[in-house]
Amino acid sequence: MLTSVLGANRVVSAVLCASVLSHVGCASTNLAAQWVDPQFKGRSLRDTKVFVVCEAADVSIKRICQDQVAAQMKALGATPVKGPETDNSTPAPQPVADPYFPAARDAGATAVLSTAVTPDATVVSPGPSVGFGFGGFGGGGGAYRGAGVGMSVPVGAGQVTTGYAANTTLTDVATGRLMWTAKATTPPSKDVNAQVTDLAKAVLDGAKKEGFF
Repeated sequence: MLTSVLGANRVVSAVLCASVLSHVGCASTNLAAQWVDPQFKGRSLRDTKVFVVCEAADVSIKRICQDQVAAQMKALGATPVKGPETDNSTPAPQPVADPYFPAARDAGATAVLSTAVTPDATVVSPGPSVGFGFGGFGGGGGAYRGAGVGMSVPVGAGQVTTGYAANTTLTDVATGRLMWTAKATTPPSKDVNAQVTDLAKAVLDGAKKEGFF
């Protein structure tokens, strides 16, 4: 009986954690990793043109990404040049710069900043509440399945929220060499626009700290 109750407690704890994560998240947007080529460290791109491209499975996310990265870059003193539209049918899971070099050169850009926005974490909230009691099953909102003596957990009518990641590269147009790369992540949220905005700020802040802006 004790083992059964302990097991039920674990289930309830998991449900509570999922519910909290889906509403407020467990962390803030952060720069998870970054790397810089020592040869380019501190090379300022202020007052230069930078070719900005984004890849994402959804056209809306791609355009939000390009707009936000361009806005952040402009605020840091560089002139963003947005890349061309693509069909997004098979978006790259990692950012690529090579295909954009000809257009970047034609635009007079010094570097290509390429970002791939992809799903990073998903949280499923199975129901709105958890019931406690003796000799019954309680709780409101949806169907329940017994989880132990005097407990119930919600089933069905779940809600899914996704957290996104931005993998970004900064590539020198003249040499084709990778100058800097970083990955930023954001906790799951219903507001994708806010997530992409936070990701853009996180990666550009990282590039700024390395002296590129």
